[in-house]
Amino acid sequence: MGHSVVDDSGINEVDISSISSSRRTNKRPLAYKVGFPPPRSLVSEFSQNLKEALFTDDPLRRYKDQTTSRKIVLGLQSLFPILKWGREYNLIKFKGDLIAGLTIASLCIPQDIGYAKLANLDPQYGLYTSFVPPLIYAALSSSRDIAIGPVAVVSLLLGHLLEQEVDYTKNREEYYRLAFTATFFAGITEAALGFLRLGFLIDFLSHAAIVGFMGGAAITIGLQQLKGLLGIQNFTKKTDVISVMKSVWGSVHHGWNWQTILIGVAFLGFLLLTKYIGKRKRSLFWVAAIAPLISIILATFFVYITRADKHGVQIVKKIKKGVNPSSLHQIYFSGPNLVKGIKIGVVSGMIALTEAVAIGRTFASMKDYQLDGNKEMVALGTMNIAGSLTSCYVATGSFSRSAVNYMAGCQTSASNIVMSIVVLLTLELITPLFKYTPNAVIASIIINAVAGLIDFKAAFLIWKIDKLDFIACVGAFFGVVFVSVEIGLLIAVGISFAKILLQVTRPRIVLLGNLLRTSIYRNIQQYPEAVRVPGFVIVRIDCAIHFSNSNYVKERILRWLRDEDEHLKVNNLPQTEFLILDMSPVTDIDTSGIQAFEELCKNLKKKDIELILANPGSVVMEKLLASRFTELIGSGRIFLTVGEAVLNFSTKAGEEA
Repeated sequence: MGHSVVDDSGINEVDISSISSSRRTNKRPLAYKVGFPPPRSLVSEFSQNLKEALFTDDPLRRYKDQTTSRKIVLGLQSLFPILKWGREYNLIKFKGDLIAGLTIASLCIPQDIGYAKLANLDPQYGLYTSFVPPLIYAALSSSRDIAIGPVAVVSLLLGHLLEQEVDYTKNREEYYRLAFTATFFAGITEAALGFLRLGFLIDFLSHAAIVGFMGGAAITIGLQQLKGLLGIQNFTKKTDVISVMKSVWGSVHHGWNWQTILIGVAFLGFLLLTKYIGKRKRSLFWVAAIAPLISIILATFFVYITRADKHGVQIVKKIKKGVNPSSLHQIYFSGPNLVKGIKIGVVSGMIALTEAVAIGRTFASMKDYQLDGNKEMVALGTMNIAGSLTSCYVATGSFSRSAVNYMAGCQTSASNIVMSIVVLLTLELITPLFKYTPNAVIASIIINAVAGLIDFKAAFLIWKIDKLDFIACVGAFFGVVFVSVEIGLLIAVGISFAKILLQVTRPRIVLLGNLLRTSIYRNIQQYPEAVRVPGFVIVRIDCAIHFSNSNYVKERILRWLRDEDEHLKVNNLPQTEFLILDMSPVTDIDTSGIQAFEELCKNLKKKDIELILANPGSVVMEKLLASRFTELIGSGRIFLTVGEAVLNFSTKAGEEA
């Protein structure tokens, strides 16, 4: 009768008879063998891999079994989604879009003026960016909820990168030309990624890195607004917290203006209060949405009637009236500034793309509809290309405006069209009225807007779940706050790649034990009650095996064997006879991996240990067959499950004994 023993290390071991006794019958049960996949041609294999990599959504499926005319209609609807939802548009949907569009317009106008300042551009360029790009996006987008326009993080990043190349105070024209060039190539980058179906590239920036980067950018933007909030005229151009604090406290006795501080703090308190009300009672979300516009109107009126601008309160002074002028002739298509524009455009375009796609996915899941990521990229790219030709800078999806758009009851992307029309009317009729708008209220609006980018709950959750992710989050945060925006971005990308490399090159390899009275084998660390089988070392490899980790996999397995041999000798237990590799999680193996297996096999033969494989997948089996590794170990040493392998060889060992 089988019995289990406990060695002096406290780890259970079990006699084979206790595993196999319940399965002994006069006839051995029917056992399935590992399937040998049929051979595939090179063309077939390549086309299938390409389809899985780039066309996972099978975009041509909807065209099957359709007439030619129907295929043309479907093609046009795919290129211009407005043709699809426009056919089903009705008065009820228009009512929802009208209310949502008017609401986000009241929010975007004051924000646009402030965000343009972050990019070191005149205020009207923020309004330009909320006119043309949303119109293009509405026609091409599959998202119903994203509200388009300039955003704080991209504005800050673009302004910082441009400022490193051109001094905007000395060479204003060149600065603007480079801004439009960067916007053009940001659009090219986004559209190319979508057209070539390479959207997965933006996933290399992890969620943790984005949380840290956004939080750091929010702190940096908020600190930059101290210039307008305190009325400081001579302010540092650097963005790191130390330089900003030196600039702030260095001008405390002669640079601060108490009237400006009073205006800024009063309206910041008002904005934070309305935001609190909107969060506490969702039906009052509109209070927080219109609060920035109300602040602009009240502050402008107050400064006008008191002539506070005569007492040191800095004002906007002038916003150019009229619709977007053409900027095609200002884009650099040659010369040294072309390379600078491409570099800035690619970086800012990728960040804008990451933010917009994340926002789109969030609201699509909330409303339970499918968002086509590649189509979104094409839409975002096309609108930025068009924007660069009409005096706009990089636009993307705004989380604050998209949230308001969603809560206001938007039905389609037509809410962006409504917002664009309101911005157009503002450009044509209202811009002169912003002359006396104090910079302090613009600063308070920006601080209120970016405060929501600091996500403490997400950071705490990252800490609880994955400490390595938390390092990426904190690294990106401190990189932005203490050095610069681009250094923070580099840290975020670098740590994200480092994590991927670490997980790929150092995969998880675990020892398996048997759960008593079952044929199930599990990780002995996760299941302490799992027992090791005498004479067997059972290892599970939890990743694909390729050139970057094959040597580590081999060395780690040999180390398991050495540790096990030492343990067995100390306790006078039977030596290891079989090594079973559970290949269930191994999705692929390359030539380096197979070579490592061959070397492992040679090492095992020297120690009189047999190598057994359990449940290799079809791709792995295909390559093992092609390399003749199956002949090296013998087809009789490849099993469907670990349990069958243990039962088979324990029975043979018993018969030989």
